[in-house]
Amino acid sequence: MRKTLIALALAAVAAPALSQQVTIRWGDVVPATHPSVQMIERVAADVKAKSNGRIAIQAFPAGQLGGSRDMIDAVANGAQQIVTEGAANFGAWVPSISVVEAPYVWRDAAHLQKAMSGPVGQKFNETLVKARGMRILGTTYYGTRHITTTSKEVKTPADLAGFKLRVPENDVFKAMAEAWGAKPTPMNFGELYLALKQNVVDGQENPLPTIKSGKFDEVQKYLVLSGHIITPRLVVVNEAFWQGLSAADRKLVEDAIRAGIAWQDEELARQEKSLVDTFKAAGMTVITPDANAFRAPVLAKVPKMFESKWGAGTFEAIQAIR
Repeated sequence: MRKTLIALALAAVAAPALSQQVTIRWGDVVPATHPSVQMIERVAADVKAKSNGRIAIQAFPAGQLGGSRDMIDAVANGAQQIVTEGAANFGAWVPSISVVEAPYVWRDAAHLQKAMSGPVGQKFNETLVKARGMRILGTTYYGTRHITTTSKEVKTPADLAGFKLRVPENDVFKAMAEAWGAKPTPMNFGELYLALKQNVVDGQENPLPTIKSGKFDEVQKYLVLSGHIITPRLVVVNEAFWQGLSAADRKLVEDAIRAGIAWQDEELARQEKSLVDTFKAAGMTVITPDANAFRAPVLAKVPKMFESKWGAGTFEAIQAIR
């Protein structure tokens, strides 16, 4: 009888923990129509079904919770649980991580995923956990970046002299723009459409699906297929929150995120195949420049500039991964 009473008491204590509701706030700066946000919704539905509604993931697209830096700080401080953001934006705590957004470091999306799933990605993850209490749960393929311009035809870097090019708020992108002779103009993604429309900047650079979801094709005349960066984005969680979940819940969420990332990567690749024709049909002029004309000045300058931050030979070692 005593053993039975003890077992019942333990079950009563454990029951609330097992049925505890969990709410996860997951933010992104891109619009709700972008596959990156659609991925969050798919993950949320998967997790809700498999947890019988106990774990609720709330998607906050279009910078509803703030800009890139705001949301990263919120995740670090625990006010927000998850963010999807560009890897270089975590460079304040992991200086070497900006190499994964370096121009011309990746051959293709498969090369990117292989490196980030192996020792390279694991080292970044361990450093980020120790330095700022954030953990990388996965790496997404954000697409191959190209330039758009409001009114100027750009065929070579010489055409970018003095050109106000919006870039994300990190030093690698700024250095790339400067290597072309452009005038880098960092700004939050949420401000970009209006800035293009009002000619605050002369153009921008982003993957094709982002150009479409951001409706930049409405306010840009030229699409320049420069293909200068294959961009990874990171799904990052607050470490204290993550460790506060049970092992079973962590696995449930991890599995859903892994499946969501696979879907998103395939969807982005599918969209990239058709969007050039979509933009042409909508009236954009598409320019296919000499890729090496854009590559050469960047590779001559940028890897050397960041060698002390990335580590000697890191850029080349990543390029060599097969």
